Amino acid sequence: MKQRLAAWTAALVVPAMALVASTVATDSADHANNAADRGGSTPVVRTDSGLVRGVTTARAEQFLGLPYAKPPLRELRFAPPAAPAPWTGVRQADRQSPACIQFEPTGIREEQTVSEDCLYLDVYRPSQIPKNTRLPVMVWFHGGGHTQGTGVIYGGSTMAAKTGTVVISVNYRLGALGFLAHPALSAVTPGGSGNYGRMDQLASLKWVRDNIARFGGDPGNVTVYGQSAGGSAVCDLMAMPAARGLFDKAIVQSSVCTSTRTTLAAGEQSGVKFARSVGCTDAADVVNCLRRAWPGTLVANQANYLGSSKVGGALLPKSFTTAFADGTWNAVPLLTGNTRSENRLTSTALAGITAQGYKDMVRETYGERADRVLELYPLGSFKSPYDAITQVQTDAQRACPNAQMARTVAAKAHTAVYRYEFNDPTSPTLYGFRIPGEDMSNGHSAELAYLFDFALGEKPLTAQQKRLSDQMMRYWGAFAHSGDPNVKGALSWPLHDATAQQVMQLRTAGASQVITTYTADHHCGFWLG
Repeated sequence: MKQRLAAWTAALVVPAMALVASTVATDSADHANNAADRGGSTPVVRTDSGLVRGVTTARAEQFLGLPYAKPPLRELRFAPPAAPAPWTGVRQADRQSPACIQFEPTGIREEQTVSEDCLYLDVYRPSQIPKNTRLPVMVWFHGGGHTQGTGVIYGGSTMAAKTGTVVISVNYRLGALGFLAHPALSAVTPGGSGNYGRMDQLASLKWVRDNIARFGGDPGNVTVYGQSAGGSAVCDLMAMPAARGLFDKAIVQSSVCTSTRTTLAAGEQSGVKFARSVGCTDAADVVNCLRRAWPGTLVANQANYLGSSKVGGALLPKSFTTAFADGTWNAVPLLTGNTRSENRLTSTALAGITAQGYKDMVRETYGERADRVLELYPLGSFKSPYDAITQVQTDAQRACPNAQMARTVAAKAHTAVYRYEFNDPTSPTLYGFRIPGEDMSNGHSAELAYLFDFALGEKPLTAQQKRLSDQMMRYWGAFAHSGDPNVKGALSWPLHDATAQQVMQLRTAGASQVITTYTADHHCGFWLG
């Protein structure tokens, strides 16, 4: 992973005020230079803050680097996002913003610029849409463990053009800057501290509500979707009272809405430790001290606080689990699923594990259940000990909890639920994650290159993979249109119900199929028993 350290280093040296242009989003799945196919007229749209001039490409029109909040600097660090300042004249929307400061080194490429001044979004719409068009809107929240990643690597031109949707990809604050809780910060933060990244996401949805109609989008038909940490964001939005009415459908990829969330009280306790570790020891001045701290110091101490969102404040008073149980959740149609072998990517620290190491780890982790685990996952059935342990972890931690969550929602909610499993044994992994000699296909994030003009893939998709990508984009787009992913001419995707538990398995070579064996394939009877 040495090649990835430069990206982390960049987060420590870029000045907070820098607004350095990053590479423009690519307009095709093989990441051809976007500048090469610009042409025609340059569209101009009026936002609440002022006029913006976008870029016309062969497939779509792009409006890049649009501010949805003021730069979260100085007194706005560790504070709710503020409305963006207006401007006069026409703002050029032809360059993306930097990524937000990264607290881990693997969510961007080395050349990606970063800054605290990062609360921007990119809008993609089909080319030459008629006046007064109202297209479905898809708002994407990226993954990265709430510590890394960026919206700018998720180009939406192909999705917008193929599906007749307006696609929006959003940056939000990460790491301590996005999710630090502290009693002193809670005292000055309406809604409570620890959820600044969630506040950013909420602000982006309010920007969509107020502005997207002028881009040809329908503010009354908005789908929020996200993967991993971004999927957790979608789960939280379904539990967040302030988000009610801002979206109409939800797609949760490789995340489990019913997983345990950190409480605000626990987050504040860890935040006190974090503040001390960065040198903010004076209780009377801790807020100002944290706002003055060098970003590199915050990054260097990121292990000293509990990350991700916090439950218990006014912004997020309940977890999804609680809100769903008591009927106060924002009930919308749900599409959810995961990749076949998620932990092939998330457990790379185990690379090189031996056969004996596999057995020892299973016994240490699962105790009295270990013998049964070894019976269900015998080494002879896998390509390597790494392949075996990562499938055990996938099924226990991700595949089966996701199945249980979907089954619960389908059984108890009066809303449509659709489930998928991404299972392309040829799929590329993420840039920088290849383990020599190991099968990395179907790992966490494998589906992203099939849904976006994605800039963090290991390599371009093949012609066969592009056909699956086309199918997936059309399913996702159809769901955004109507809450039903079915597309004319494509394999029918049935509702997921608690009895049949039908799952759309997405595969290459036209081999996608509806399966009812998912729980057996992943031994969920054992893991959930």
